[in-house]
Amino acid sequence: MAADQKDTSAQDNADVTSTEKESPKTAAPAAKADRLNPADLIREFEQAQQKTDLPDIYVGDTVRVGVRISEGNKDRVQPYEGVVIAKRHGGVNQTITVRRIFQGIGVERVFMLHSPQVASIKVERRGKVRRAKLFYLRERVGKATRVKQRFDR
Repeated sequence: MAADQKDTSAQDNADVTSTEKESPKTAAPAAKADRLNPADLIREFEQAQQKTDLPDIYVGDTVRVGVRISEGNKDRVQPYEGVVIAKRHGGVNQTITVRRIFQGIGVERVFMLHSPQVASIKVERRGKVRRAKLFYLRERVGKATRVKQRFDR
């Protein structure tokens, strides 16, 4: 019986050595394929570019967005405050549309949340709205553009 065990163990060792010889050859192309997979590369790059410290932003919120502006060789951060009237896309492409009234004229800007040009985002007040897009505010003037405040978020 001990002789049978020795024979099987010798065969097992032979199998292990034969697979060890083959495994480095097969492992190298598999690892190379993992490194060169374009979808994985793009996914890793997008995750590296995404910001993790963004607050929860909802449509109807009044936000203050710090925008980096370069003038000559100097950089400064200029605040832009307004109401979020739309949110679009997701992931690294996520954008918000912010509307404010400047000198009696409505101005809207679209900000990519994960862009390096956006230095900071702060929610000033929460808005209570019942729609996903607030484009109807474009036709309103003065006090009619106000959004009720929400206290539960």
